[in-house]
Amino acid sequence: MKILTLAAGFAAGYVLGSKAGREKYEQIAATARKVSSHPTVVQAQEKAKNVMLTGDAPSTPPAVKRTGSSRRKSAATASDPLT
Repeated sequence: MKILTLAAGFAAGYVLGSKAGREKYEQIAATARKVSSHPTVVQAQEKAKNVMLTGDAPSTPPAVKRTGSSRRKSAATASDPLT
């Protein structure tokens, strides 16, 4: 959450202090509106609000599925047929 606040601060500082002019400001503002209305961003905002309101944060992140090609067997598990 701190990184989002930091990013928002940098963005606001750039927009307010920009010497690029009105055209650049409008471009940045349009991009910010587009990003903030993206379904993935809206869903993440809703999840964050629910966590803040209920205090029920997920205990563990979802597992990442690993493919067989990137999986290495160590010497200890090389003979284990289950890995």
